[in-house]
Amino acid sequence: MARSYLFVPGHKEKLLGKVFDAGADAVILDLEDAVPSESKDAARARVADTLTIHPAWVRINAVGTAPAADDLAAVADRAHGIRIPKVDSVDDVRWVRDRAPGTPLICAIETARGVANALAIAAEPGVEHLALGGIDLRKDLDIGDGDTPLQYVRSHLVIASRAAGIAPPIDSVYPHLRDTDGLAREAAHARSLGFGGKSAIHPSQLPIIHTAFSPSEDELAWAQRVVNVFEESGGAAVQLPDGEFVDLPVAERARRILQSQ
Repeated sequence: MARSYLFVPGHKEKLLGKVFDAGADAVILDLEDAVPSESKDAARARVADTLTIHPAWVRINAVGTAPAADDLAAVADRAHGIRIPKVDSVDDVRWVRDRAPGTPLICAIETARGVANALAIAAEPGVEHLALGGIDLRKDLDIGDGDTPLQYVRSHLVIASRAAGIAPPIDSVYPHLRDTDGLAREAAHARSLGFGGKSAIHPSQLPIIHTAFSPSEDELAWAQRVVNVFEESGGAAVQLPDGEFVDLPVAERARRILQSQ
């Protein structure tokens, strides 16, 4: 799974030429909020051309609208996948899937209705990831800043994703570009809850995100120690020298950490 998803406005030709060298694990070419209405047609044409050279996700306009239908007509057969904004129900997913059959989907959860329906949305065929759209969701719920107001939602999306058997969810963008400490804290918090990656709005955020969503040296050392001891025991429950109890679930978690390097 990608650790970082870097947004770039689809009408910015200069940025489209640079974004794939910025170091992101994945790129999202934006046709929605970052593109003014008078630039939508130009953005579609530029994004469609870009997709012939580079694989990328595309964020379309609001489901059910003429701009969204035009987006899918232009890019559905070229995009690596489609990010659907403000997904409220499985009907939104099906509307896109009917116009982009077989294309992987990221469903952005940005409203109370989307949170309430996240279990069904995650289980809908074609959905590869849920993504938290934190800025719009804070507006919809009229909640404050910080991690606490979105704690329930983040955990809910992790559970919905796991229950549906899809990849872990993607965390929201962090809009304060100069607050690197805040970005690091939020990314680490999201990872601790079970998120697999985070969206970004600037290349400068990528190293912090990659660090947060990569196993640390201490985690890798712990995981290797657990796997070694468990294998030496023949798969029987055993204690580490520091007294930590290791059984099959602990060993499987350690193996996942080693596999994520």
